[in-house]
Amino acid sequence: MPSPIENNHTFPSGFSAVLDRIDRIDPIHYGKTRNYIDGAVTYLSPYISRGVISTKFVYNEVLKKGYNPSDIEKFIQELAWRDYWQQIWIAKKEGVNSDLKHKQKDVSNYQMSKAILEGNTGIEVIDRDIKLLYETGYMHNHVRMYTASVACNVAGSHWKIPAQWLYYYLLDGDWASNALSWQWVAGANSNKKYYANQENINTYGYTNQKGSFLDVDYSVFQQLERPEVLKETVPLLLTTELPSEKEITIDSSLPTLIYNSYNLDPKWNAGISANRILLLEPSHFKSYPISGKSIEFILALSENITTIQIFVGEFKDLINQYNLNQIYFKEHPLNRHYKGTEESRDWMFDVRGYYPSFFAFWKKCKKQLKLKV
Repeated sequence: MPSPIENNHTFPSGFSAVLDRIDRIDPIHYGKTRNYIDGAVTYLSPYISRGVISTKFVYNEVLKKGYNPSDIEKFIQELAWRDYWQQIWIAKKEGVNSDLKHKQKDVSNYQMSKAILEGNTGIEVIDRDIKLLYETGYMHNHVRMYTASVACNVAGSHWKIPAQWLYYYLLDGDWASNALSWQWVAGANSNKKYYANQENINTYGYTNQKGSFLDVDYSVFQQLERPEVLKETVPLLLTTELPSEKEITIDSSLPTLIYNSYNLDPKWNAGISANRILLLEPSHFKSYPISGKSIEFILALSENITTIQIFVGEFKDLINQYNLNQIYFKEHPLNRHYKGTEESRDWMFDVRGYYPSFFAFWKKCKKQLKLKV
């Protein structure tokens, strides 16, 4: 079995290291192996989530190597999923914070299983990756689904609290991808719940575990009683410790570019002289708390941006305190209270709005693929 701690589970903050990671992508091998715990995944999600690079940038860089999009469709699809989740968030706004399509069925609690929180469920792959999550800020996407299924569909927790827990620790925390994926697993954003039995987990996680509460046929899940190990639940208290507030220096003759934890793009308007401010709003992190490790990662990524200064406070306080004008920022669902000029993000495809399913969205996107004949 591969070691759970590998070099790819560390995430360097330097932009050149990010470009090197893009250069090493094998999109064909990715499509064949991505669901395995040691699959050829890109480990780019923290940089995409934090806006250092865009899905479009990755897409274009891979195409430069001469691949025919029809041969790497699975890889392109997985990039498009990120844009799809974001489009739902833009369209549904606060609606993504509650059951989107259906009321989650069979909810027994609005807390979290203590065994999941402590990584003591007894499912080897899940417990190993929960500990890996705490250590590195990373969890393989397939294991995220396994964990969500156990939390929501076996332990009976409503998806929201455990989704907040996972988001808190992930370096690639993207609330759209996270919340809507948990809802998909729990049947609140899909037509049925997602289950994985022990055989499935053994296959993709390289274990040979027998006799666990998941070692059952899929037909049993609908009547499966909550295992004793998952019955104890605990409330979740998540807080974010931000850097101390410091004075910043503003040149009133220059425009001001506002960065945040979802936009740390060092190439954004890089050719102009401007005040460059990383805005960390306490109100944002109260609603969407993240771990100290994630804050450290964000601060390290911001160092790729020349002359960046950090402002800890609310947007309105920044504007009033420094009499800012000529303000620019990138679009994002959590930036609706910003004032100034909003610039578009780099979307992979010119497809906007809400689509009830990914494949309805993808059908539109696919028409824009740069296919070779």
